[in-house]
Amino acid sequence: MTQTIGRPQNLVSRGGSGVCEPVLEAEVWTMALSGLVGERLDRACLARWPQFSRARVQAWIDTGHILVNDVAVKPAYRLRADDVIRLEPPPVVELAVQAEPIPLDVVYEDGDLIVVNKPQGLVVHPANGATQGTLVNALLHHCSDLSGIGGVSRPGIVHRLDKDTSGLMVVAKHDRAHIGLSEQIAKKQAQRVYWAVIRGSLATPVGRIEAAIGRHPHHRQKMAVRPDGKPAATRHTTLSTVSGYSLVELALETGRTHQSRVHMAHLGHPIVGDPVYGGDRHLPVKLAGQALHARELSFIHPVTGVALHFLAEPPSTMRKLLSHLGLNPSNASSETPGKQAWRLISE
Repeated sequence: MTQTIGRPQNLVSRGGSGVCEPVLEAEVWTMALSGLVGERLDRACLARWPQFSRARVQAWIDTGHILVNDVAVKPAYRLRADDVIRLEPPPVVELAVQAEPIPLDVVYEDGDLIVVNKPQGLVVHPANGATQGTLVNALLHHCSDLSGIGGVSRPGIVHRLDKDTSGLMVVAKHDRAHIGLSEQIAKKQAQRVYWAVIRGSLATPVGRIEAAIGRHPHHRQKMAVRPDGKPAATRHTTLSTVSGYSLVELALETGRTHQSRVHMAHLGHPIVGDPVYGGDRHLPVKLAGQALHARELSFIHPVTGVALHFLAEPPSTMRKLLSHLGLNPSNASSETPGKQAWRLISE
């Protein structure tokens, strides 16, 4: 069955971007009436049109769909009292994604959101012409509706995991939940904690790496630590160390693409099994990809206000690797979560 994402009466995809957005017609906005004189253009536009994401507004500015006095300017342009801002949204493009009966490991579900334990090897959302066999295809079959803010190809997706990273993800069923969860991630109120097996041992058992991440200058499929990248910070705690390997807990303060993998590789201790960032692939246990698992997820329910804390056991291949190497996570939570384990922190 083919299912159009979002609410057809007020959500469309604009300009082939794959982003599903509220319908907005062309608009001329005079700064003299706005009370935002002196503000950056991108921030002023977000205040004017809060239904759109920062990334979407900045993209519209960069591509000339938002003009100041009929001239393209930078997102950081400071608005003046006599400025006239013109919005010409790109044309509407109808897109659809196929629902597929792919099994889901559902950890928790209610009318507002769903938490799943994603297996290794499952792509999160359609991209680059691959429109089948993804988590999104599975979610469309499982759920009657999902948030449209994430985009036609990414309905309900608030945050993502790499294809070969397993573990917990939260998905929004409607826009209110999506906005609330996204704000928590942006404000660092949601907690995402990973387990990773790395090569060697970190210099200190507990520490923090803050290193900006951007696109690799020569390999477009890779990310790299670079001074002109976006700010990125990861807290790390060593749980167990043996000769040549360590099990570490990684808590993300930001959510850059490949963040855990790039930061560990930058420290000289790549995640084992990582085919992109130099992880050791000659292991006694065959892995589908990097030994990286999103074990813990905490956030405030965006509708009920209840604090939720979820734990998920690593996949069998990673558990076998830990056992074979003799890595014992003795410093981890005293709880031993099962495959579907979760609990409420407070009400």
